[in-house]
Amino acid sequence: MMCVHFKKLTKLVKSDSKDFYDSELLLFFICVISPQDNRIKTAKYNVFTFLPINLFEQFQRFANAYFLVLLILQLIPEISSLSWFTTIVPLVLVLAITAVKDATDDYVRIYSCPVDLYNEKWMNVRVGDIIKLENNQFVAADLLLLSSSEPYGLCYIETAELDGETNLKVRQALTVTSDLGDDVAKLADFNVICEPPNNKLDKFTGILYWKDNKYPLDNEKMLLRGCVLRNTEWCFGLVIFAGLQTKLMQNCGRTTFKRTSIDKLMNTLVLWIFGFLICMGIILAIGNTIWEQKVGSNFWEYLQWKELTINAVFSGFLTFWSYVIILNTVVPISLYVSVEVLRLGHSYFINWDRRMYYSRKDTPAEARTTTLNEELGQVEFIFSDKTGTLTQNIMVFNKCSINGKTYGTLEHFLLYIHTYRQKTPCVDFSFNPLMDRKFRFHDSSLVEAIKLEEPLVQEFFRLLALCHTVMPEERNEGELVYQAQSPDEGALVTAARNFGFVFRSRTPETITLYEMGQAVTYQLLAILDFNNVRKRMSVIVRNPKGQLKLYSKGADTILFDRLDPNQTDVTEEAMLEFAGEGLRTLALAYKDLDEDVFDEWMKKLLFASTTLENREEKLGALYEEIEQGMLLLGATAIEDKLQEGVPETIACLTLANIKIWVLTGDKLETAMNIGYSCNMLRDDMNEVFIISGHTMLEVQQELRFVCCYLKAHALEADLEQILVDVACLCKTVICCRVTPLQKALVVEVIKRHKRAVTLAIGDGANDVSMIKSAHIGVGISGQEGMQAVLASDYSFAQFRYLQRLLLVHGRWSYYRMCNFLCYFFYKNFAFTLVHFWYGFLCGFSAQTVYDQWFITLFNIVYTSLPVLAMGLFDQDVNEQYSLRYPNLYRPGQINQLFNKRKFFTCTLQGVCISFILFFIPYGAFMTAVRDDGAHISDQQAFAVTIATSLVIVSSVQIGLDTNYWTAVNHFFIWGSLAVYFAILFAMHSDGIFTIFPNQFPFIGTARNSLNQKIVWLVILLTTVVCIMPMVAVRFIKVRLLQQATRRQGPQEQNLRRVRRTSSRRSAYAFAHQQGYGELITSGKNMKVPTSSTSTYPLSSPARGPTGTRSVNDTTRDQTETNSTGFRRESDQNQEVTVEDLEAR
Repeated sequence: MMCVHFKKLTKLVKSDSKDFYDSELLLFFICVISPQDNRIKTAKYNVFTFLPINLFEQFQRFANAYFLVLLILQLIPEISSLSWFTTIVPLVLVLAITAVKDATDDYVRIYSCPVDLYNEKWMNVRVGDIIKLENNQFVAADLLLLSSSEPYGLCYIETAELDGETNLKVRQALTVTSDLGDDVAKLADFNVICEPPNNKLDKFTGILYWKDNKYPLDNEKMLLRGCVLRNTEWCFGLVIFAGLQTKLMQNCGRTTFKRTSIDKLMNTLVLWIFGFLICMGIILAIGNTIWEQKVGSNFWEYLQWKELTINAVFSGFLTFWSYVIILNTVVPISLYVSVEVLRLGHSYFINWDRRMYYSRKDTPAEARTTTLNEELGQVEFIFSDKTGTLTQNIMVFNKCSINGKTYGTLEHFLLYIHTYRQKTPCVDFSFNPLMDRKFRFHDSSLVEAIKLEEPLVQEFFRLLALCHTVMPEERNEGELVYQAQSPDEGALVTAARNFGFVFRSRTPETITLYEMGQAVTYQLLAILDFNNVRKRMSVIVRNPKGQLKLYSKGADTILFDRLDPNQTDVTEEAMLEFAGEGLRTLALAYKDLDEDVFDEWMKKLLFASTTLENREEKLGALYEEIEQGMLLLGATAIEDKLQEGVPETIACLTLANIKIWVLTGDKLETAMNIGYSCNMLRDDMNEVFIISGHTMLEVQQELRFVCCYLKAHALEADLEQILVDVACLCKTVICCRVTPLQKALVVEVIKRHKRAVTLAIGDGANDVSMIKSAHIGVGISGQEGMQAVLASDYSFAQFRYLQRLLLVHGRWSYYRMCNFLCYFFYKNFAFTLVHFWYGFLCGFSAQTVYDQWFITLFNIVYTSLPVLAMGLFDQDVNEQYSLRYPNLYRPGQINQLFNKRKFFTCTLQGVCISFILFFIPYGAFMTAVRDDGAHISDQQAFAVTIATSLVIVSSVQIGLDTNYWTAVNHFFIWGSLAVYFAILFAMHSDGIFTIFPNQFPFIGTARNSLNQKIVWLVILLTTVVCIMPMVAVRFIKVRLLQQATRRQGPQEQNLRRVRRTSSRRSAYAFAHQQGYGELITSGKNMKVPTSSTSTYPLSSPARGPTGTRSVNDTTRDQTETNSTGFRRESDQNQEVTVEDLEAR
């Protein structure tokens, strides 16, 4: 953004003025008292807040808080039988790894923000500064328009980032500031009082003070942050709101800490495990108390205990805390380290996916967070923006029908159009030196008809070249640039240009065309402008032959009712065909006018245009009068180009039982057209219901049916549940005319009432609040800036990549994470509960079965890498089958692979395995002897046997749980077994005992135990008994699944496009406001000065040569109507009081 920055040029309004406090403090916000800078914070941390905030977030996980308490308990020697390092090492490792990951994510988020630095950075723009913007630049803050390069202080903006509309909007500065031009010193000589910051995009109230006069300010004089300056060479603006105070940022939610449903479930499960641990501690403590009273009392005198410790109850109390420490591994702290590593790996898989790389813009997919990957496999609702997300914002003249004959692409199915166009050469427009070289058309017969001078064909394109409000700009000879209010109008005028009817220039009274190379000037007599009720526009012109012509274009449903009843309708079938292919249709008609009838009509029109009461109704009635009895010329079909693969992606996601809602600021017709183009709306649907009530009662009544169109009243608290119930019965929901904040409210309503995982996807700043509100936010790096990407959790360049993100990466991540968690809980229960069974045989003395080093290394070294390999690389099916059978996505939506029931199953299996691991060696060693006849049942040999059995059983189980074997899996599983035995023999060796005699007391145990056949037989028997029941259960499940599959195979995705046979429907994207007709006929947007004797009427009709009535220059100068239809008085009459402003 190129911005010239002028510091401290605006006078400050003194806040210590008594008069100010008495009269205006409660009503207005002084925007220049406290200069707000333009910084936008997209990061969660800074240097000073990182450590406390990150630790606070990490200790929200109950397991981390639990191990912190456990560490404190282990520092008390009376109750701890384990060294403190067995807890502090894993805890510090978990906290450090997670902190590094979070810091990296936040660092990337900060330094991916684009900084546009020319004369000044955006972040340094402050309230009260005056900045200069140039054409095609983003507006850096909320500005009061002061002046521009256009006449009358006009400027054109595109608000796609705010409301999703690509139609150009007009803004106009006050006359007192626009007359100052680019004189910066004079522009700074005034003060402004305005409303406080708020999120209302369509409202603004303020007062400008200049030379002891007051001038009212409204939204039509504001340029909001996120808009783009278009078709305006330059403009100056005063910063009213900056940074977080801008209306755009007021509509954006705060950056929140997002957690997955699995994270939340794990917190609950950890609490349950902790409760289970307390129960085991109580059982063992009670056992210790009873044992001390009945058996232990026989040893009191021998042990010479002090009087305080002889109490059996107190011994049981100490035993309780001892067992809490010993059994702490049932709450797996290493689980969180492994989860973070898995999520990081899954994020890199997304970043490295070449099939999500968009080569045209060199944009790869990016996982901007590493904490939500498995949530991608559980999405039930997708909330999508329309403009720039589903569409490319490109309109293409695709087909047309003239007098019943269709020209354009011959194929009927859009799925094959691309292939057809590649095989069919484009039409050669070289005969036209003023052609647009980017224009493409694939039917040469239309050019031949033009060259043969077929009257209706020429009249067709003449209408397209005359009936519009486009402004031409010719910087160099033959280089035409059209400034269109809507992209549809630009496409139609460009089509006429290429077919030889070039719109070259216009004045308030004339339109000049180049028809097949010949300059022809038409006299513009009236523009019957578009509005939302009329849904059509017309022009009345006089051609060089003196003939009066009315040309009209509009929605077919409107225009067909105004045709001559005697005319044969030969175009309707073609329009049905166009609409069936999802094209935006528009009907064209004309009428020859009688001179006397027109003169009489003009007198009525001029009278109606000067009346003060019911002016709009009277003008509308006169427009209706003259637009009767027209002759149909034909129809146009414009393709609102979707992004590549959008219909197929939506179809595939729908088959995966994902509900897709479109939330757009666009109007109903445009949104419905995109719905049909995307195959979201189809004519085989029973009905398309529209909710359009304006009151709460009306919306409540309409919601009792079925709806797909959402008004703001539907978000009232009393209607939320009805809305959710009704909307969820629909196959498709499209919410139109919603503000950015309402988009977020829709997401929040679904999150609150359905408790389903939501995903929001958009590409503009108006989507930021929705992206932040959803469980998962996806930003598309499109044409509307980077605000959505910066606020998102994942980003890529095309909507179609969402299919792969969810069905492949999301499903795999969920599948891998669930299998990982099941195995981890199973493994830890099997490992830990051996101590519980041992407690009944050791007098509940809190003696451990394993040595301390095995307890420390079991989760960190011996079993960590195999489960990580499974969690990173395992697949149940490959990516082709994941996309081919979208129903495979369903288990994640219903939490089938990991839930409370699955957790109980895994833990029960772990409890059973621990029972087998303890009692089979215990029973075998009761009578077992060594090869030399010596007894083998010492505690250390018993511990080594159980530990070895546990490691082997865990390795075999992970092998059974792995569905997709890689070299990494083999290396980690066999390598972990080798590492276990290497460390085991090393820790039990003579050398390490000599160096650390107190830390490694199991000298020679491994060597003396594992050289006995009986020990290996016990290990083999234990392994077989542990594994075989699970193998049998899985065998039975597979057989049952095979039988079910034979009866009914999986439903394969059907991507063939369902062709619509739509009823007559028009979806031409006119602007939402009144058209530019009044602005054009007033001459205020014409850069070429007009003659001082020229007079223009207040309303749309322009002066003709027939001596019709006009308004003189004095009246025009004193009372003007600006481009947006409000009345603007002269400077002398613009002084108002605060009370007047309030009344307005």
